[in-house]
Amino acid sequence: MPRFASPTASRPRILIHPGRFNPVRIQSIRATSARHFRLALQPGRSLFEALVRPLAEQGVENASTTILGGSFAQLHYCVAPPDPSKQAVIAYTSPIDAGRAYMIFGNATLGKSVENRSLVHCHAAIRTEGGEIKGGHILTEQSIIGADPISVLVTSFDEFELRQIFDPETNISLLQPRKQVADDYHKHC
Repeated sequence: MPRFASPTASRPRILIHPGRFNPVRIQSIRATSARHFRLALQPGRSLFEALVRPLAEQGVENASTTILGGSFAQLHYCVAPPDPSKQAVIAYTSPIDAGRAYMIFGNATLGKSVENRSLVHCHAAIRTEGGEIKGGHILTEQSIIGADPISVLVTSFDEFELRQIFDPETNISLLQPRKQVADDYHKHC
């Protein structure tokens, strides 16, 4: 017989951001087309380099990816518990070294940082070498692909960019869609 939460169980916490409420919860931009790729992340490279370099060679600077699972020689991640300073709802922890680990499944988004450099934001579920299941925000520049290539499905965003911009409601910088000027779009086609 399945067990259900009791009526006396504690309620999930309600997240109230510190800034002024934005009634548009999801920022979106429609594109008329996109390119789709299957990419093999190369062993020995950081997750960041293994995604950014081959996509840049295809003219892709903004994309959504699905990481289909694979081994990492070294994996670092963090989680986002409540911010003790109350400046934001969450604050990332210090890096957690998972060592050798298997990424069960992940999603990574490619965009541009506030410094106009490539940025890869990745969340994933992992299994540690000891068999524990964990999840969180993957530190892509510190996480190294293991001995075998890892398959990734990629959808490029050619008609708009994802840009890290300060969000006054959450009081943190978030990846947000922005229209590209015509010259930027045509150089990728």
